[in-house]
Order: sequence, then structure tokens, then C-alpha cells
Amino acid sequence: RARSYGFGSVAYGVKDGGFNYFLVLFYSQVIGIEAWLAGAAVFMALIVDAISDPLVGYWSDNLKTRWGRRHPFIYASALPVALSYFLLWTPPTGWPDWALFLYLMLLAISIRTLITLFETPSSALGFELSTDYHERSSLIGTRYFFGWFGGNAMSVFMFLFLFREMATEEIPDGRFNPASYEVYGCIAAALIFISVMVSGLGTHHKIKTLQAPKQVTPDIRTMLREMKGAFNERSFISLFSGQLFGAIATGLTSTLSFIFYIYFWEFSSLQTGILLLSVFGSAIIGVTIAPIAIRLMGKKRAAISIGIVSTLGYPMPIILRLTGILPDNGDPFVFWFVLLTVMIDVGLIIAFQILTTSMMADLVEQYEVRSGRRLEGIFAASATFVRKLVQGLGLMAATVVLTLSGLKEGAKPSEVAPESVFKLGLYYVPLLLLIWGLMVFAVSFYRLSRKDHENNLEELARRKAAQAEKDAVI
Repeated sequence: RARSYGFGSVAYGVKDGGFNYFLVLFYSQVIGIEAWLAGAAVFMALIVDAISDPLVGYWSDNLKTRWGRRHPFIYASALPVALSYFLLWTPPTGWPDWALFLYLMLLAISIRTLITLFETPSSALGFELSTDYHERSSLIGTRYFFGWFGGNAMSVFMFLFLFREMATEEIPDGRFNPASYEVYGCIAAALIFISVMVSGLGTHHKIKTLQAPKQVTPDIRTMLREMKGAFNERSFISLFSGQLFGAIATGLTSTLSFIFYIYFWEFSSLQTGILLLSVFGSAIIGVTIAPIAIRLMGKKRAAISIGIVSTLGYPMPIILRLTGILPDNGDPFVFWFVLLTVMIDVGLIIAFQILTTSMMADLVEQYEVRSGRRLEGIFAASATFVRKLVQGLGLMAATVVLTLSGLKEGAKPSEVAPESVFKLGLYYVPLLLLIWGLMVFAVSFYRLSRKDHENNLEELARRKAAQAEKDAVI
């Protein structure tokens, strides 16, 4: 159950990896449209995507079919999202910038909307599969592991194999060859389709054990009222705000990661591929640390402690370079130091994500005790609504950093002035520290403990028994 459910997150990981790491690089540095224009197209898609989340979440909470509430969405999304993803990486040639902007924007909107049809119901399904304090975290951890593993596997494939194989006499660096991304799009689309279907088919047998929706009349007014009810939970606001700031930081860091590898550190494709390989170790670190930290400290204290360490650790190599402490690029120590820092810190970030998602899942029972309604889809969607919306702010912030640094479209590493490289790090680090600091601060206001969660489960069991006794009498 856990493996097939978790494997579905490969689809989201592949999509996220492509959008976060390659999309702006591909359209600005390879296709040649201006970076801010590519960023604006993806930002517009994020706005539409954020709006679709609560709609799909609420719909999946109230859908009543012989395949349950969640699985119809999973099956319906598989083929369309795979086809759209392939088309994204094969844009037409010879089009002006404004036409390519529209092409990118429309396909990005299509892909994000279709992946929401899978991801939101699938995330809500995870909240249903287990209510146990520790087992729920383990299930969510498996999902995060496959998400990071699958998305990173495609990035490793790109840098260790595809970019090297696609180097030609005309384009000696495969990172700037459009054909590289066409092959990537084909393979990634197939992987997205397979992972969605495996997740759906692998959990199909659990449909009969899941809760059916209560009789309500689904409409926008009811959806907004129930979303408002979620916001009446103080702990929900805490996590919601933390994930909001985390999304901005994610948009900023992921958009600039490969830019830093190429221009700031001047790593080769092989070195970048090895860095990406280290993320497999990060996934193992994150999945291993999260349950241990929960048992030692509880979810809230563990999330805050891990969040503080990761916030300080991630930008450390850049700070040491800006202050002149690290040796010059090309020294082997620089690469291995960045590699070790990235592997450990990304592992801590994964653990933080597992913890906060599990904390959000625990609020489902809290809300059910108070309202009598079980709304996994609304909680899963509400947690991503503004998070996706503001992730575009992080992406736009990244394009602003690129603009302020003076990095030009299509520039090769040897053509970039040292002042631009220095400015790239100088604008990036303080902004990142501020956003991540706000993320950890917001999570500190979460109030639901393990004991509170167990009390909620006992209360729900008591109500269920009382209702069963009442029905038996009738």
C-alpha cells in the first residue's frame, strides 16, 4: 500500500523538477526569450493552479462514485498531463517572443491544472489511509521519498547522460541544445503517466475501506464556508503561513539552483550530475530523520529544530565564497564541500516537509471533532492554495535577482563578468535567510500535540460507536 501510494508522487516530482530547475533555463537561455518573460508565463500558470486546488479538493471530498472519491480524478489526469508535458519541451521554432510566451503560459496552465486533478485527491487519500500519529508520518514520508527520488532521477539523467550525449560540434555544451529537452520531455511524460496509474491501481483495492462523503449539496458557497472553517483553526493558520513562506523560498532556490551551479560555481555537467546524485542520499536522510525526530521531540519541536538548522546551512557555501573564505573555483575542495552541504541540508528540508505535512494531516480529525465533517481534500488543497500562488513570487524574485546581477540571456559561463557573479550571491543570500526565517517562525505557533490527536481519535471513535448503537435501535 505505502509503496504504490508513494510511487504516485514521482509524477509530481518529475513535473516539479522540470518546472523548478529546467523551464526558465530552457526558455531563456536555450530558446532565447527574456528571463522575466518566461518567469511571468510560469507565474500566470501558478495563479490559475492555485485557484484550481480548492475546487478540486472540495470536489473530491464530495464525489460519490463506485470508485470512491479520489480515484476517478487520478485516472482521468494520467494521459492528458503526460501529453501536455511532452509538448511543453517541444516548442515551435521561429516564433516571436510574444507567441512563445503565450505557448509557454497556456501549456504551463494546462499541466499544472491537470497535475492538480491527480495531486490534490492523491494527497487527500494519504490523509485517509491512516490516522495513527506515527504511521501517518511514515506513509507521508514514503510519498516524499518517491517524489524527491523520481524528480531527481530525471535531473541526474539530464546532467550525467543526456546533456553529455547531446553535445555536438555546433553546440558543444548539451545544456544549450534544444534536442536535449525534447528527449527529456518524451521520457518524463512516459514516467508521469506510469507513476499516476501505478498509484491509482495500487490503492484501488482500498476504496471499499475509505469513508464515503456525507450528503451535502456541493456549491461554491459551501466550499468557501468550509475553507473558512479550516482557517478558524489556529494551528492550521500556523502551518498555512509556514508553507506559504516555504513556497516562496522554494520558487527562489529551485529557479536559481542550476544557475548557481553553472555561473557561480562553474561546475561541469558531470559535477552537476554528481550533485544531483547526492539528493538520493538526501531523500534517505530525510525519511530516516523525520520519524526519529518525532519520537524524540514530537512533530512541532522536531520541525522547528530541523527548520532552523536547514535555514542556516543551505546558503553557507555561498556566504563563505562571498567573504573570500572558500578557495577559487576549480579547487576540488569547493566541489566536495558544496556536495556535502547540499546533501545534508536537502535531507533536512525533506524531513521538515514530511513533518509539516503530517502535522497538517493531524488537523483533519481536529476539524472533524469540531464540525462533524471530514474534509481531507479541503485541508490538502487549502495547504497548497496560497503556497502555489506565492511560489510564483519566489520565481519572479529569482528573475529579479538575475536581472539585478546583470546576467544576460544565453550567456556562456566564460562570458559573465565577475561582478555579476558576486551580485548574484549578494542579492540571493539575505533574501533567502529572511524568507526561511519567517517560515520557521510561523510554524512555532502550531498547537496540536500527540496527546491532543489521540484525544480526537478517541472522541471520534466514541461518536461512531454511539451512532452505531442508535442505528441498531432504529
